[in-house]
Amino acid sequence: MIQITSRFIMFIFLLLGVLGYSQEKKKFSNIPNILQQISPDDRVDSWVLVYNDYGKGREIKVSGGKPNYTPQFSGFNLFPSEDSFYYIAYSIGGKINYVLNIEDLKKFVGTIDNAQEAAIISAADGYMVDEEFKDLAGNYHEDRSNYYLDLGKETSMDCPYQKTHYTLTVNKATGAITHVKDNGTYIELYNKKCANNPRLLKVEKKEEPKKDESKKTPKRR
Repeated sequence: MIQITSRFIMFIFLLLGVLGYSQEKKKFSNIPNILQQISPDDRVDSWVLVYNDYGKGREIKVSGGKPNYTPQFSGFNLFPSEDSFYYIAYSIGGKINYVLNIEDLKKFVGTIDNAQEAAIISAADGYMVDEEFKDLAGNYHEDRSNYYLDLGKETSMDCPYQKTHYTLTVNKATGAITHVKDNGTYIELYNKKCANNPRLLKVEKKEEPKKDESKKTPKRR
């Protein structure tokens, strides 16, 4: 009887552990910290992550020794509206290479080792960690098989400017996005020039056309 009870208790704790592991949501950190979690393939001898803001480069992370690289004047960004950019210089067998766009970044990351890398890979399809709305579009949870990423995406650039919230399922073994759930728009902005601005349309409806006084029928005396 004691043995059966012990097994039952162990089963309950195991079940609670699995449920807690799969349901606990964690917020992503800022973009520089996300990029610092990159763990490239073993064949990379050394690499450096550089952040360029208004022409000034700042080394965010150096791994395996600092490669002798040349400063770059273009790069990638994980948040589309930013004017600054990042780039990576890395050494393989003494040869210096550069990561200057999202596709190259995806190849540099290689096999996905963590949720941060899963978010980076998703950037190739336009998804992003929205640092202003992390509760909605900047968090994740995981289970033994998948990462579940809540990310944002710019789905319209003008009239209106829109961001949509998506939940992505990323397979840990393959790194593939196996399911995408559209959770709806969370940002919708109209400017004054938008003909379809709801506020302008309401104003137009309220304004009644003035009657033409000249067309009034004169009263008979």
